[in-house]
Amino acid sequence: MQITVLVENQPLEGFRAAHGLSLYVEWEDRRLLFDAGPDDTLLHNAALLGVDLSKVDTAVLSHGHYDHGGGLPAFLAINPHARVYIQRQAFRLHESRTLPPYRNIGLDPALMDHPQVRLLDGDTDIDDTLRLFTVPDRSLCPSTANSNLYEDGAPDTFGHEQNLLIRHRGGNVLLMGCCHTGVVNILRKAAPLQPKTCIGGFHLYSPARDETVSPELMDRIAEHLREYPDIRFYTGHCTGQTACDHLAARLPHLRYLHGGERLTL
Repeated sequence: MQITVLVENQPLEGFRAAHGLSLYVEWEDRRLLFDAGPDDTLLHNAALLGVDLSKVDTAVLSHGHYDHGGGLPAFLAINPHARVYIQRQAFRLHESRTLPPYRNIGLDPALMDHPQVRLLDGDTDIDDTLRLFTVPDRSLCPSTANSNLYEDGAPDTFGHEQNLLIRHRGGNVLLMGCCHTGVVNILRKAAPLQPKTCIGGFHLYSPARDETVSPELMDRIAEHLREYPDIRFYTGHCTGQTACDHLAARLPHLRYLHGGERLTL
């Protein structure tokens, strides 16, 4: 399996940067896109990497924020056949409420009716290899970076966020978009599926406020992640560099994953 980072805040030299995430996954005869970044950056970087997105057969949007789904129209314009799996709640009104006027950070509701879009209501097995799951329990180590995020006028509970477990003979892979429900809670639910590699942002940095969560919260998260010594963690995007450095100093099996990088598993 090869995982290519098409969109990330801090790419390798020569690649376009964007606040967002997009991963291209290729194994056996499968071609999968996980998240699409904020705009057409994924197309630009895919071309540089020699990735043909028109051959993607399955796409997943992790949640209803523009930095993960704003590039979906650009993807659909060049791929007329891939099925795109999104939680139905992802198309509710999502806002960043730091200071008025509030900022709409949601997806284009018109995409709900696109023929390639499949709307989901909770956990779903796409096939024997791909499992999508939501995380209702957000009780462990909730991120204070979520405090300005709203859904339909109320504080967001992130029922629209889903995570993808790929069953693979080389070790199961867990893809997480922003971990708004908390990386610790996500791992608790994913533990029976025995992931060996976890990739995604942890949402420990608020770009709207330019703030990283407290060192105490990061230490509690690191303590929980040490319960999974056999998992290799790759993070970036909404984790923020400060939080990533803090966690990496305590977790030798965690590192930042930049745009343009390729992992072979």
